Amino acid sequence: MSTALPQLTAEDILAHLDDLPSLPAVVMELLNSIDQEDVDISVLAKKVSYDQALTAKTLRLANSSQYGLQVKATTIQQAITYLGFQTTRSLITSAAITGAFPEGRCPGFDDKAFWRHSVATAACAKVLARHVRFNQDYAFTAGLLHNIGRLVLVSSFPEHYAQALAFRAQQDCSMLEAEQTILGVDHVQAGVALAEHWNFSDTIRLAIANYVQPEVAGAGFLAALIHVANAVVCALDLAQAVDDMVPRVSPVAWAALGLEEEAYLQLFRETELRYGEITAALLS
Repeated sequence: MSTALPQLTAEDILAHLDDLPSLPAVVMELLNSIDQEDVDISVLAKKVSYDQALTAKTLRLANSSQYGLQVKATTIQQAITYLGFQTTRSLITSAAITGAFPEGRCPGFDDKAFWRHSVATAACAKVLARHVRFNQDYAFTAGLLHNIGRLVLVSSFPEHYAQALAFRAQQDCSMLEAEQTILGVDHVQAGVALAEHWNFSDTIRLAIANYVQPEVAGAGFLAALIHVANAVVCALDLAQAVDDMVPRVSPVAWAALGLEEEAYLQLFRETELRYGEITAALLS
């Protein structure tokens, strides 16, 4: 095995954030406005439409059968009219983020499997949110971003992360344990640092910070929802990752959702269905 690299600190992560790809300015505005009511929708729609690739990807997602549009949306303004501002915002954000990071930077890291897992978690979180009457757009966005810290570490410290991946394979432990052992930091810390750097709303930032330990005080309901969605997706093996372990589910998070067994069986079926549609729209 190659020589162990020196461990990283939270300061190392912060020092590299400016080197990461930046999202289009309009997407930063959208992420920042998730908790705000008074947003000028027409101005934002116009700004998004200047980015043709982003517009095309967003409309492909909006017109996928999961949103059940009777009329095809051909402009961002139409998508907002048909689907509402919140839903369209989460679609634009998803379209931008799934294309933001360069691939193939870290030996042994499967970028495609990473995004399959993230998209599947977003799909599952959205279905869960509908069952428990929680905001589906928040759930979808948080599901997509819950382990974005991995991309921060992979992009900024590819050699370190390659060693963490090798350690995980050797020890058959969780990725979180491998990160903490080899890097000295983990993807949750990196995700929170990116969330602050990119001005994610407090709602999304809290979910990223606490989805691994949703039972900590002040974690928030969304963290519990993402925690369960993440575990369900690992159990269904939707990401088709070689060494995907099913994490232990927090009884606190499970109880917080309060769903019956029948609801979970329905959730599994629907997640698989939605996942296929979203993957086709976002990752093709």
